[in-house]
Amino acid sequence: MAKEKIAVTLDGRFVGELDRLVDRRVFRSRSQAIEEAVREKLQRMKRSRLAEESAKLEPASERALSEEAFPEDMKQWPAY
Repeated sequence: MAKEKIAVTLDGRFVGELDRLVDRRVFRSRSQAIEEAVREKLQRMKRSRLAEESAKLEPASERALSEEAFPEDMKQWPAY
């Protein structure tokens, strides 16, 4: 994936913490640390949004929708 350069302004305390992590070799660079933080945040937001949308579903109608896609296959599965 192509990378793009951006400018980021951070509070000095965060920069100091980043530098300490880079010095301890937790991250190769400030850029890597920030990229990983952004990736993790975006993934959390996606999971959170999916959970919110899933919570809106009614279990009975959701089950009916899922079963309607493959009724013949359902016959082969054991009932629990």
